[in-house]
Amino acid sequence: MHDRRDDSGPVGDANSRALVLAGGGAAGNAWELGLIAGLCDAGVDVTEADLIIGTSAGSTVAAQITSGTRPAELYAAILAEAPQPQSGGAGSDRGRAPTSSGATYLEWSNRIIGSAKDATDMRRRMGAAALEKDAGDSTSPSRWHDIVAARLPSRHWPQQPVLIVAVDARSGDPVVFDRHSGIDLVDAVAASTSAMTPYRIGENRYINGGYRRSENADLAAGCGRVLVLSPFGGRSRMPQEWGMSLAAQVDELRAGGSSVETVFPDGGAGDVFDAHALDPSTRLQAARGGYDQGRALAEPLARFWR
Repeated sequence: MHDRRDDSGPVGDANSRALVLAGGGAAGNAWELGLIAGLCDAGVDVTEADLIIGTSAGSTVAAQITSGTRPAELYAAILAEAPQPQSGGAGSDRGRAPTSSGATYLEWSNRIIGSAKDATDMRRRMGAAALEKDAGDSTSPSRWHDIVAARLPSRHWPQQPVLIVAVDARSGDPVVFDRHSGIDLVDAVAASTSAMTPYRIGENRYINGGYRRSENADLAAGCGRVLVLSPFGGRSRMPQEWGMSLAAQVDELRAGGSSVETVFPDGGAGDVFDAHALDPSTRLQAARGGYDQGRALAEPLARFWR
């Protein structure tokens, strides 16, 4: 399914609510789960959104919070995690392989972004570079699937509308998976979180959904209220004229009649939302900071969300 939204979603419903979960590495995954748990514990349950959009690490969060596992349990699981050494994992919510360390991934992808003439060209170049890298990779194709599967409380798509964003590595076309796509939930999340190594689904290959647009909040067009959680604070590594920034997406949504609120990490989550965001050791502080921030934001966000 190429760049369309779930046809069971609440398009055009002024009372509908969308929750947008952007990527942000290990730290971003933990911060989003902590924030959602803090909001829920303070009486604002954003998991009841009419539409949830997940990209990269946010796709993991989308699958986790719609699995039937309560936010408090997901947050508690992070607090119980044993400390882990940095293991890299470009574009994912945990480490993938030492060869995909944050600095290496950023250097690799920044070179490709810098050589591209526009967003479409960038996606094609990024996919081609990932496929070329994959040709010399001896890693088992099932490894990433198994890692992703271990993180998800359920491997089944929820009935609740959820969109998970990826990019076709061969064509560079954006792809939006939902429960009608005929794609396993684990595969969809694995595709959205993949970066330097394209993820295989059948004969196709996919790379990180953040190459479509960083947050992909524009997929919530038609929803009356849109809440965006952006671990990287709405920043984009793409040239402003490409229109991929969160600010551009918010402008589009508001022009279409949506009310939009954005939430970025505050100081309590730690200064980890950069190359270090891929380091699993950032998760504990990011989650705790997110939880406290969620509780603090519950009252003002309640007026928007309800």
